[in-house]
Amino acid sequence: MKKEIINLNNIGKVYSLGQVEVSVLKGINLSITTGEHLSIMGPSGSGKTTMLNILGCLDKPTEGEYLMEEKKISTLSDEELSEIRSRKIGFVFQTFNLIPQLTVLENIGIPLFYQGIDESVIQDKALELAKLVGLAARIKHRPSELSGGERQRVAIARALINQPILILADEPTGNLDSETGKEIMSLLIHLNEEGKTLVVITHDPKIADQSKRIIRILDGKIIDEN
Repeated sequence: MKKEIINLNNIGKVYSLGQVEVSVLKGINLSITTGEHLSIMGPSGSGKTTMLNILGCLDKPTEGEYLMEEKKISTLSDEELSEIRSRKIGFVFQTFNLIPQLTVLENIGIPLFYQGIDESVIQDKALELAKLVGLAARIKHRPSELSGGERQRVAIARALINQPILILADEPTGNLDSETGKEIMSLLIHLNEEGKTLVVITHDPKIADQSKRIIRILDGKIIDEN
C-alpha cells in the first residue's frame, strides 16, 4: 500500500540580502507518496531550486512544516539534516558532482564510506549498482575518461547506494545531448517503475511530460498541478 512519505505544509522561504528580504517560496503545500514520479516545473527564478533544497534537507524553510515519514524535518539541526541526507535521499545533479580523483566504483560507494561501512561491503554494493546502470566495464575509470551520459549513470548509481526513500533529480539531462538525455530518463523511469520515489526538477516540458504528476511553480507559488 502506498503511503505519504513527504508533506510540505504552508512552506515559506525568505532570504535576507543585506537589509532587503526576498520571499522565494510562499505557502507551498505538497504531499509525495511512495513510488511516485513527480516533476516540479518552472522558469528560472520561480523557486523550484529552493524547493529542491528544502526537500533535500539542504536548506530549512523560514516558515511552515516539513514532515518526512511523519518526522518533523524543519526543526532539525544541521547535523541531523546531514544524517537524513546521507541515509534517506539520493541526489542526481545536472553537473554530476563526481570526485575527479576517484574511480567509478569509488564514486558510487562514497556515501557509504562516509557512514563508516566496511570497505568490502561498499565494493560489493557499488559493483552491483555499476552493473545495474550499465557501467560494469568502466568501474576503474575516472570521471575524465567517461562521457557525459556515463558520468550521469555514475551519479544515479551513487544516489541509489544508500537505498534512499527519495531520489531528487535536478535537471538530470541538462548537460547531455538529446539522445543521451533520453537514455538517462529511461533509466530513471525504470527505477521508478521498480518502486523508487522520483522527483525531477526541470524547465523542459518533454522531461516533465514523462512523469505521472506535474507541479508548476511560479514566483514562489504552486500555480498548477496535474
